[in-house]
Amino acid sequence: MRTLRTSDWFGPDGFPLSIVRKEPQEQFAIHTHEFSEIVMVFGGSALHVVGDESWPVAAGDVFIVGGSEVHDYREIKDLRLINILFQPENIHLEPLDLSRFSGYQELFSFESASYKCCTPKRKLRLAQKELSIALNYVDSLEHEIKMRAPGYSFMGLSYFMQIVCFLSRAFGEAKISDPRAWSCVSKAIGYLEAHADKPIKVDELARLCGMSERNFARAFRAATGSTTIDYVVNLRLARAAALLRRYDQTVKSVAYKVGFNNSNYFTRRFHEMFGVAPSDYRRRQELV
Repeated sequence: MRTLRTSDWFGPDGFPLSIVRKEPQEQFAIHTHEFSEIVMVFGGSALHVVGDESWPVAAGDVFIVGGSEVHDYREIKDLRLINILFQPENIHLEPLDLSRFSGYQELFSFESASYKCCTPKRKLRLAQKELSIALNYVDSLEHEIKMRAPGYSFMGLSYFMQIVCFLSRAFGEAKISDPRAWSCVSKAIGYLEAHADKPIKVDELARLCGMSERNFARAFRAATGSTTIDYVVNLRLARAAALLRRYDQTVKSVAYKVGFNNSNYFTRRFHEMFGVAPSDYRRRQELV
């Protein structure tokens, strides 16, 4: 079994945070770490194997992997991850009242002998809009780590704690999704992941799930917290952001590639989600 060493994944100056993007995640083999990691799934799906157990993960899932956890991903389908690697023993920040918050204890407490990452009780599912907020914090943290400008340690740790607080609040406020609803619409979620750039018809999704359109709409909202249309739009926006980070394409071409027929509408919705226009988002990424 492979052990991921701290010296291979962190900078030589000892700063206890690092960002690793997997776009996509490839087969890696079972492993453990000398550090811990926050895992954000922003695309695709897989089976997350932890020891002798396994749980499905998909876009929007967030979970924490402790350093001693033995884990792997299998049945990978276009899985895309952001891993925030951190060394708990070297992050000397007092969480103050956050340490008494149930969401923080559930997600970040490794002390319990029964702790297991990614169980249904310890896995957070973010809506696409919430995920975009978290990804903005990650972008800021990554910028500080890569630029290493004066004060980057202070700024980097502050962004990390914002991520920890945001996730802890989201976990504490999350309503447990109806497992029956999720089971009913899982086929539709998989279809949307594979065809988000194509025209989507709700009646066809309902037929795919063997449900009436009205019952499907209710089940979809119960499982995801959003309407089908909002889910698709936010999924397209998240994919557009990934393209803007990775490729030198025009904003219009990116909009069309992810499924928007109107670039002005795309720009407006992108600004609503990420707080900046697509062109400004790209310029910010070029500085990272």
